[in-house]
Amino acid sequence: MSNLETAPVEFDCAATPSATVEILQPRDVPLGGPRAMRVQRTLPQRQRSLIGAWCFADHYGPEDVRSRPGMDVAPHPHTGLSTVSWLFSGEIEHRDSAGVHAMVRPGELNLMTAGAGICHSEVSTPNTTFLHGLQLWVALPDQARHGPRDFHHHVPPPVDHEGATIRVFLGELAGSRSPVPTATALLGAQLNLPSGSSVQLRVDPDFEHGVIVDSGTCEVAGARVRPRELAYQGPGQQVLTLATVGDEPVRAVLLGGEPFTEDLLMWWNFVGRTHDEIVEYRAQWQAESDRFGRVEGYTGPLARIPAPPLPGTRLRPRTPTIRKDSP
Repeated sequence: MSNLETAPVEFDCAATPSATVEILQPRDVPLGGPRAMRVQRTLPQRQRSLIGAWCFADHYGPEDVRSRPGMDVAPHPHTGLSTVSWLFSGEIEHRDSAGVHAMVRPGELNLMTAGAGICHSEVSTPNTTFLHGLQLWVALPDQARHGPRDFHHHVPPPVDHEGATIRVFLGELAGSRSPVPTATALLGAQLNLPSGSSVQLRVDPDFEHGVIVDSGTCEVAGARVRPRELAYQGPGQQVLTLATVGDEPVRAVLLGGEPFTEDLLMWWNFVGRTHDEIVEYRAQWQAESDRFGRVEGYTGPLARIPAPPLPGTRLRPRTPTIRKDSP
């Protein structure tokens, strides 16, 4: 999915130390105009812009698209990242400049790697009534961000763990491992907890973790988390505990990864390292450069999304404050 903000802000991404559970509130963001879909964005934020290499998280729906426009995102570019699409309901048609034509369906991972550059479109299908899911981005490390375009599809099997149902779409958790390769160590999983239950998950102590609650209210390591909020737990913990609150079951998505140790700069749909890189990416997209290629088969009203104007100031990355050798 594109970041369709007409005046996107610069995010100088850095991992920030935290010894306790931190609750991040979502921002309400309109995608492409007053009648367009609205999303709840929990990453990036000023106080925390990364969880491992996870650098962007939009939570949308349930959006009733029976009587209003659904998702129709024209071809748009990406650099230096992988997109992760995860649906709870609905269906989205994906096309990209690597020639991939795929359907995004509930409980199925679609991971697209931009590498040096890609463009893609996303359109909800006519039979979709409610659109509901997460759009996530993963920053690529320097050795992978100039690489080729790629795409992976995976349907993770449900695994029962202490009464919770877990679907691991990236990484490893509760004895289940995803076969999808990633450029950095990552974890991504959907968690479903029945009402009145709790679960203890053994996690990698080198990882930081985030729990985005979709429905129900739960406690994450003792901190109460409501729908659309994100609970963050820093590295050094071997167990992550979740418990439902009240009579409702809980559905949540768990993200994790080793703290990202490289300078990082995000603007619009580009992930880079320097101001000059972002300027060049934008210029090449506007010039319809071969860096991004072309999407075949998209028939929407807009052939491609133009890049918004750059801000009047120089974009600056921030050096991360967590290093792998941090105590």
